[in-house]
Amino acid sequence: MEAFTSEQVAAMRIVIAFLFLLPLMIKHYKIDLKKYWFGLILMGCFGNLIPAFLFTKAETGITSSLAGMLNALTPVFAIIVGVALFKMKVKWNQIAGVVIGFLGALCLVVFDTNTEEGKNNIWFALMVAIATLCYAISVNSIKKYLSDLNSITATVWSFTFVGTIAIIAPFIVDLFSPAENQMNLWPDIFHRLKTNPEALESLGYVSILAIVGSAISVILFNVLIKKSNPVFASSCTYLIPIVAVFWGLFDNEKVVWQQLLAIVIILAGIWLINKKVKATS
Repeated sequence: MEAFTSEQVAAMRIVIAFLFLLPLMIKHYKIDLKKYWFGLILMGCFGNLIPAFLFTKAETGITSSLAGMLNALTPVFAIIVGVALFKMKVKWNQIAGVVIGFLGALCLVVFDTNTEEGKNNIWFALMVAIATLCYAISVNSIKKYLSDLNSITATVWSFTFVGTIAIIAPFIVDLFSPAENQMNLWPDIFHRLKTNPEALESLGYVSILAIVGSAISVILFNVLIKKSNPVFASSCTYLIPIVAVFWGLFDNEKVVWQQLLAIVIILAGIWLINKKVKATS
């Protein structure tokens, strides 16, 4: 975001992921849209489109490490949304595991020694929380509406929907907005690519984020959801703070023993979530 605005980064991420997956449409174009359209839209909008804009906007007010750590809210919302909207049945060990994992993630936030002063704005943190709520809606929707659909097919079609929205929506907004309030999102992106010396490098990083962090990871995540359940699949977001801590070692960030203990707590929570409980007679 040194060369582009948060909205531009989010839009480019969605569109690049869409373009990367588009060639796969040749093999995965056959689909019963009447049966799957609702689930695909929920997956695309709540799993990718809305969180992309929320996360990039949030990171203009909080550090990226804190944003990553707040991903640990996803399993909590996965249970709440699953029980409230999808009538999902949960076991005591899953609830306990979510609570333990969340406490571990909270410890990572509390003992983070790399937080930039003045960048822990509560409103921006709330954007991340809303994004994790969106993820929770998405994972439950995938399990309910798309469980019998091939993961690659589901990903290709969901990004086709949201990619089209990301391309067209800014033009529609500008069409009905006063001249002084128009976004000019895509024209401004091309202008920055021509004039900003850091723009091409930034575009390269956005492309990595789109291809690896969106397109490929969504396919793998869909496979995980279908082979397990929304609570366990979403609990994998607990690994994001762990990766953030160890990745920080390469950036010469300080890691304290309390964070290492928090990682152990998180892993214990994930183990408990996936533990098979014997039925009592």
